[in-house]
Amino acid sequence: MGIIIPIILIIITSIIIWKSSDGFDVASSYLGRNLSNGVKGATINAISSSMPELLTTIFFLIFLKDAEGFSGGIGTVAGSAVFNAMIIPAFSVIAVYYYGISKNIKISKNVVYRDSLALIISQFTLILIIYFELLSWIGGLILVLLYGIYVFYMFFKASSKDSNNNNNNDQVTNEINSSRLVLFLKLDFHGSIIGNKKLNKSNSILLLLISLFFIGLSCLLLVKACELIGLAEYSFLGLHNLNGLDLPISIVAVIIAAAATSVPDTILSIKDAKKGNYNDAISNALGSNIFDICFALGLPILLYTLLYGPIVMNPETLSFSLNILLVLLILTIITFIIFISGKSIGIWKAIILLSMYISFISYVIFYHV
Repeated sequence: MGIIIPIILIIITSIIIWKSSDGFDVASSYLGRNLSNGVKGATINAISSSMPELLTTIFFLIFLKDAEGFSGGIGTVAGSAVFNAMIIPAFSVIAVYYYGISKNIKISKNVVYRDSLALIISQFTLILIIYFELLSWIGGLILVLLYGIYVFYMFFKASSKDSNNNNNNDQVTNEINSSRLVLFLKLDFHGSIIGNKKLNKSNSILLLLISLFFIGLSCLLLVKACELIGLAEYSFLGLHNLNGLDLPISIVAVIIAAAATSVPDTILSIKDAKKGNYNDAISNALGSNIFDICFALGLPILLYTLLYGPIVMNPETLSFSLNILLVLLILTIITFIIFISGKSIGIWKAIILLSMYISFISYVIFYHV
């Protein structure tokens, strides 16, 4: 019973995150509809699908405080980064192969070079910040500014001729036959709020805010579930002496919170791949990682340390954070080599990526044994 309760909560939060992120994606895609495919994948898609990581990191810091909360944030971001870089491309390949669309996916080497280089720089910067113990508002600001530079570069490189206004035509003309209340209870915020109307600036912003509220609520429950499953013993809603797994919050975050918050990224990238938008599928995964490291971790650090002062890590947390980020950096470089070798990403490369993810999870588990 002790493990079942948080697992049920995690499943529920994953579903809410998935359904809410659909509405968030529709609204954000409409608001960024004039961006080119590659830019949209690395910015709008990445931000909308990575909102759970940002909110989960914020809640880890708010409720668990200081070093423990930061290790939860690091675990979520690092685990999500590995999931995005390996599971998402692998699942995208498997999806197009399974549905008979293609035996492999071909992506622009320029997209891979651009986003992989930015990701490696982001990871290396975070390692330096932790190594030199700059976990103050300065470290948070450096990460946020780094993401700002990346976004500025993306917009600077985008030309008006690459704009694509047709991405959401199928979304803005859907006819909704069910009642608004039923759709809302099903977490179909797009159907309940927009209905059979066309998307416009005002209703897309409303859809964005409502979706964001439910994403935030689900992330709050996710943090609570991760805390419960990591405890040796806990009480819940009048039930006492319930047994958890007695695991550090960092390992729970790397495996469970990271996977739960990566659901939107996975679904969005698979949809892009099935439509043939392979650049968006990969760019969304890599762009999400850049957002996670620079903004989803940087902004909470910036806000938290402005309110409560610098984050002080004990030697164990410092060692874990540096080790996990170094492994992440190495895996990112290997993934980059896999992406640029050959003309496409096929089923065998997908298997290698899946094997790398399993190896990463095994390393995290044995690190704490």
